[in-house]
Amino acid sequence: MMQLYGDPASPYVSRVIMFARLKGIPLGRPPVPGDNPRSDAYHQINPIGKVPGLMVDGRMLPESGVICEYLEDVFPEPAGLPAAPLDRATSRLIARITDLYISPQFQPLLPHLDPARRDSAAVAPLAAELDKAFLSLAYFMGPGPFCVAEEPTLGDCTLGPYMQLLKNVIFPVFESIPDPTVGEGRLAQWWQALQGHALCREALDAYGNVVDVFMAANRERLHEHS
Repeated sequence: MMQLYGDPASPYVSRVIMFARLKGIPLGRPPVPGDNPRSDAYHQINPIGKVPGLMVDGRMLPESGVICEYLEDVFPEPAGLPAAPLDRATSRLIARITDLYISPQFQPLLPHLDPARRDSAAVAPLAAELDKAFLSLAYFMGPGPFCVAEEPTLGDCTLGPYMQLLKNVIFPVFESIPDPTVGEGRLAQWWQALQGHALCREALDAYGNVVDVFMAANRERLHEHS
């Protein structure tokens, strides 16, 4: 069995878990060597030092997007990408927009979670970038209801966990960053489709619970050192 290394609180790890589950691929979940991706033990098998990492026949394969593409190549059925080339490209594009235009805004927002310590001037450009990314996602998505068509694919497995992360951590505390999955827009339709798909909903609910535990533990650590 292939072994997937990584903290389930990571949206990148969650991407691979969700994609593998949609395809029915079992993955082992051993602990990260040294209990930390930055450890010397983990660097010995993955010099990039990030998660996820997939161990296949004694060889390490890093990077969540590459891992998902590998799983698609090795296990083409059930398909994790649409059949038509343009639709396949669209699913990959949704994943790309997530990685390039949504992900980079998350970490810089974390120091501003507390409204009493928030720098609104620093938050404004991050909020604008997220709004632009959400508009781009809605524009480039296919007719739906999922990001391309009638079944969830790679793009859904990439955007889904990140949207769940934002719903748990960002949207509730930033009035300047409204949740685009609420209302009547394309992203709302897309999110409803994920919630109506039993496996997707289960994966996203599980990820949301892990995020809540992780954030609570972080708050506790900060309180102990304050």
